[in-house]
Amino acid sequence: MDAPITLQTTPPTPAPALQTLPGDDVRQLLWRFADRYDFHMIVQSTRAVARGPVARAVANGERNTHDWTPAKAELLKHFDESGITAAFMDPADGGFIEGPKNLALALLAFELSWVDAGSATASLAGNLGLSPIHERGTPEQRSYYMSKAVPAKPGEDRKPWRYAFALTEPLPFVGVETGMLCGKVRVAEWKEGQEPLLQVDKRGRFITNMGYANVVTAAVETDDPRIKTSCMIILEETDPGVFDRGTPTKKLVHQLSSTHDPVFNLKVPASRIIGGYTVKDGVIVPKYSHGEIIEAVFRRTRVTVALMTSAKLLSAVEPVIRYQRSRFRGGQGAPGTPRHDLGLQQKEDSLHRLIDVWATGEASASLGFEAARLFDQLDPLEKVKERILEEKKLTGRAAFRELAKKQSEALELLQLKSRPAGQRDSTRLAQLESDELVRFVQLDALANVFCPACKLWNTGHGATMMREAVSLMGGYGITEDCPGFLAQKWVDAQLEATYEGPEAVQRLQLSVTMGNEVFLTQYQQWIADMRRIASDKPGTGACTLATAMQMWFWTFGHLQTALDADGAKLYHKTRQGVTFALADALCWLLAARQLILDVLELEAKGPANPNLADGLPGLVGFYTDLAHVQAARASGEVGRICAELVFGYNQHPGWTGESCHACYAAEDLDALEGLIPGIASSARAVSDVTEPGQEHPVKAGPCVCFTGLEAFARQRVKLDGCLTGARLAKDRAAEALTKVMIPEALDYPM
Repeated sequence: MDAPITLQTTPPTPAPALQTLPGDDVRQLLWRFADRYDFHMIVQSTRAVARGPVARAVANGERNTHDWTPAKAELLKHFDESGITAAFMDPADGGFIEGPKNLALALLAFELSWVDAGSATASLAGNLGLSPIHERGTPEQRSYYMSKAVPAKPGEDRKPWRYAFALTEPLPFVGVETGMLCGKVRVAEWKEGQEPLLQVDKRGRFITNMGYANVVTAAVETDDPRIKTSCMIILEETDPGVFDRGTPTKKLVHQLSSTHDPVFNLKVPASRIIGGYTVKDGVIVPKYSHGEIIEAVFRRTRVTVALMTSAKLLSAVEPVIRYQRSRFRGGQGAPGTPRHDLGLQQKEDSLHRLIDVWATGEASASLGFEAARLFDQLDPLEKVKERILEEKKLTGRAAFRELAKKQSEALELLQLKSRPAGQRDSTRLAQLESDELVRFVQLDALANVFCPACKLWNTGHGATMMREAVSLMGGYGITEDCPGFLAQKWVDAQLEATYEGPEAVQRLQLSVTMGNEVFLTQYQQWIADMRRIASDKPGTGACTLATAMQMWFWTFGHLQTALDADGAKLYHKTRQGVTFALADALCWLLAARQLILDVLELEAKGPANPNLADGLPGLVGFYTDLAHVQAARASGEVGRICAELVFGYNQHPGWTGESCHACYAAEDLDALEGLIPGIASSARAVSDVTEPGQEHPVKAGPCVCFTGLEAFARQRVKLDGCLTGARLAKDRAAEALTKVMIPEALDYPM
């Protein structure tokens, strides 16, 4: 008799573990600035200020007063000495960063907000005050005011000017409508052959930096037939008249910034109109209205605000891990036991919830930094566009027609690039790629979506997840000495959601810009890209996300022509229950997609960095699981929103003869059972069946018929199936949290 055969089995190789929390080498790759040494330096110098003087100010209770105290004012000196103040300026004006600075300023805001967003606001508000001049000022205005903002060099005897931006007014529901101004400008004096003098009457509300600002860029409406439109105008504290800083705002958040309700009644020369002016038939015609200026400003500065909330979420990870592990130390459980070493991390719930916080922080940072990089590409092209239109003397509708023509060419470029290499017209492709206006139109369509999307999702959903982070600290989370200042960060996030336009403003902008054909064409190509990524890297969740993206695209197209139960059009600017919800769904998709792309960048570029050699497999594995978790969460949200929009505006059928044509009577099914075995049970599973003694089944009405919506129903079922494996990824990521090493203590005080 033969001996039994013994099978030799090899135990599976354990997956590489996450060794440490991600550091600068990882972040530089994820956010694409590994090759920018100047950015490395500003990150390090800003971090030293944030985790030193700023953290000490918070720990010493400086957030407990609305007033601008000497200790808070001392932070401005640290900003000057570290290079934070000059980071916004061009080298010609005393700065040190060449070229566009959107990514640099985003990194700066991120580092300061890692500790306290009020300090970031104090810094960024100065840039915001300068931004109207930087974006739309005359060359003389830019040179003069930008250079005044730079800290004094050795040997110079001067102080840097501080700037503020005054848009909002002391009206009921302030900040809801930026097109309505009560600030007024009129001609005070206009002598023959001389420059006009203007009288500016402006009251502001919630104006940051007003406790110490020397210069204010203020939005005003014309109050004089000799001034054609609204404009923005530069006010200096030495101008004749009233420059009253007003009373401090009694805010509960961002107390390391100065916020006041100022009053201005000043006489200034017309040369202070930002962008300059012309005189036509005795009327002053500003080159830019206030709306045109703030559109150029906010589409950039909203990105930095979005990243302030991202920093909060990622900064919460280490304090929460430390709290979870140490929760039971000092009680039962000796060192070496799971209770002592893991604490709350013995329980899956605490781990899964922290993974959700971490994944949200990573996805929001990925989305925000992509938007910042996008504006760095767009800025020089925007200047080219303005120069070309000016050279061709194209304004108004003529300029619009020129850009519309370029939009058609941008679509052609995208279609050519989507074809296989052998099927492209290479000559035409090169021609379109070299056209800077075509490139501008393409990037502008993306920027007009990414800017409101990151501002809306990062701060809105981010504030919700910041509450989750605080709750993971138990009662400790809402104490003043909570490690990482998590309670303060939570309440600060509420303000960031309203900065530079509350969530409704972002949703309104998205509901318009996401319908741009150039954006939608690129979006369709992203779906195909996700499918290809899923083929190579199935663990990223790219397949799940591609299905959700396709569902969103189908729903968007369906809603363009769909009507509600009363015959009213669904996709309309007044139907914000439709347009705003679809905008929310898009934000989830954009954030999850960008996180997947960043993970692929880490995997591709990481091996070239020797500092990451040992831990890279564990890092990539963990980030891949995080991306999968976020893709699954985004897909679930998109599925829910789209299903509500597709079905939710139809009237549910009632028990009428017309609606019951597909219903079965139980006795009819029983009679057919002998001819078709199993029909009675199967029909009851999928159809409405009237049992003996009933007029109809006991429910609201017949089951909804999917006539015309079969494609959506198939996509929904497919999407649910695509979630396969998502919870396994979450389990792996949660397990990694129990093993990752963290420092002995936070590197800034409690």
